[in-house]
Amino acid sequence: MSKEQRTQVSAMLRQPRPDGPRSVEAIRAGFKAMMARMVVPDGLRITRTTLGDRPALHVEPGTGTRTGTILYFHGGGWVFGSPETALSLTGNLVARTGLTAYSLDYRLAPEHPFPAAIEDALSAYRALLDSGEDPSTIAFAGDSAGGGLTVTTCLAARDAGLPMPAAIVAFSPGLDATRTGESMDTKAGIDPFFTRESLGRTGAMYLAGADPHQPMLSPAVLADPTGFPPMLLQAGTDEVLLDDSTRMAARARAGGVDVILDITADVPHVFQSFAGVLDEADQALDRAALFLTQHVHSPDSAATSAR
Repeated sequence: MSKEQRTQVSAMLRQPRPDGPRSVEAIRAGFKAMMARMVVPDGLRITRTTLGDRPALHVEPGTGTRTGTILYFHGGGWVFGSPETALSLTGNLVARTGLTAYSLDYRLAPEHPFPAAIEDALSAYRALLDSGEDPSTIAFAGDSAGGGLTVTTCLAARDAGLPMPAAIVAFSPGLDATRTGESMDTKAGIDPFFTRESLGRTGAMYLAGADPHQPMLSPAVLADPTGFPPMLLQAGTDEVLLDDSTRMAARARAGGVDVILDITADVPHVFQSFAGVLDEADQALDRAALFLTQHVHSPDSAATSAR
């Protein structure tokens, strides 16, 4: 682990930004420009497609494909981001596991507030099942807001009577719209990305007046995860959303769910994006890839191992 690497990443994230609230267009453009600097593995096959009724990127490994699909939800506070901005994450998971991925271009607020993103994510999962994919071969993965969608989409799937996917991987998930975690205050000024005020602005766009005190908006404090698949929650100590993961892990454990809470010291929100630059990012992605390959199985291999 390199202190110099962490210092370099912190300096990049703490570059001066315009004062005052920015327009949605400016926020989206700034995030796109930042994420374009991230390293995407070579040799991937990336094609545009649709899943459900939404656009998606289909990301395949160049060699060594194995049975299984990652349904990926990008980050961006439900307001910005896209499958393209998450390619460093999706691509690294694909390259490390040999699984294929669909990265969903779900609808964004403020044009399409809650629950549009969850509806799109559920529709995408249903489309995979309807195409004949077995749930044991599907994992949900996502970062930040998309990490939140890995959980709320499972809630929606359970409510709809659909089977659970094989696993959940969430990088720095946003899981509490009530913003009641202690880390919202204890990590203020330490987090190079977010403040309570900045999260409040984008959060209001997504909520559009909805009460945040409900499981689909604050699952870390209100959801019942009983029956969920195994979960891997990764976060860094330098983020105000840290307690979204710690409290979700506690709820999962209390609900009888297999859960790994994986906290890395002195790294920021979605530090995994810095693969190839930050050693901790590559190590965390290796752990996520191992988790996925341990839990995503073809029905044939599962039946064979049970004999």
